Amino acid sequence: MTDERQRRAYWTEQMELGYRMVEQLLEHPVEECGEPFASIPEAADAAGVEMWFSDTKIAGDLDRVYHLRESNVREIIRIGRDMNARGWILKIEDGFRSLEMQGTLVRKPEVFDAVVQKCIWENDGEIPPVEFVARRAIVMVANIPKIGGHMSGSAIDISVFRRDDGSEVSCGGPYLMVNECTPMRSPFVSETELQNRLEITNVMESHGFMHFPFEFWHYSKGDVADRIMNSNATPAKFGAVNWNPDTNEIIPVTDSKTPLNPLARITEEIEAALSRNNTQ
Repeated sequence: MTDERQRRAYWTEQMELGYRMVEQLLEHPVEECGEPFASIPEAADAAGVEMWFSDTKIAGDLDRVYHLRESNVREIIRIGRDMNARGWILKIEDGFRSLEMQGTLVRKPEVFDAVVQKCIWENDGEIPPVEFVARRAIVMVANIPKIGGHMSGSAIDISVFRRDDGSEVSCGGPYLMVNECTPMRSPFVSETELQNRLEITNVMESHGFMHFPFEFWHYSKGDVADRIMNSNATPAKFGAVNWNPDTNEIIPVTDSKTPLNPLARITEEIEAALSRNNTQ
């Protein structure tokens, strides 16, 4: 029981810290530089770097898009080469997401149901108000374009595997889990798993990709999260954009602080999640 209380207290603390960071992200200035996108798989192949890519869908029939800003792709190739030299393989779980992809991911049953169930657990078994669920969900799955580095072409989600036997470098749980082990420095993972997280982070941050404290798999460079993590007050150079893959044209999102899923839609999704999980 004590452990359960400790886990709940830690989760609440982390989610509130995460929401405060969201507020900082919303207020930090952006001066979009207009840098185009490049393909990570093509760059890795051309450089002879062994790298893996998830073959799962974002949600429904939406494919993952392994493109980022050109300068970030160059750094990812260097990261992949460094990891190969360590006997590791960098696996890119996700790259750029359009607004449609991000909005759909927020509502993805496997993700949203986990958020709702965690909110109920945190609320001692009671169904919390929609504002509470939205507050928690926005930390785990950005529901506003400005705060989501994937929509800026500046962020990647990763896993790491061993080259010799293909086994995953254990970080305390799978990509996209939603629980008290998810924050980077969670005290509820083993010492070895924490050390693995920190070693991976050292490689990523040596190339400028800063970690997101509340998801051990998420790193970004050049966006508002990067600036906040570096205590850098200068404007971020990458903001949320609409990207045309055929022409490589980018157009900044003009309403980047508008939620992709308003509270009315979140309410509907909560009801659907409760129905799927038979929670009354």
